[in-house]
Amino acid sequence: MVIGENSRENDLDVNVVKEKKLTNIRSAGADETLRLAPPRIMSLEQAIEFINEDEVVEVTPKNIRIRKKVLEANKRPKKEK
Repeated sequence: MVIGENSRENDLDVNVVKEKKLTNIRSAGADETLRLAPPRIMSLEQAIEFINEDEVVEVTPKNIRIRKKVLEANKRPKKEK
């Protein structure tokens, strides 16, 4: 599932369940004040315009989701070649 937007052209694979390990004492307090931007609520038309060629729009009665065609990150580069 797509959970955010990367400022660069490439995709960034992340695990949203794992917490970032803070080992440096100085950085321990810096990440606590990080504020996230609210999620974008998109209509079906906006989601279709937003996706790339390797993504699909999933429509359910309650949600509109954007996800990758190939879900497993280790299989995606093989498909692109």
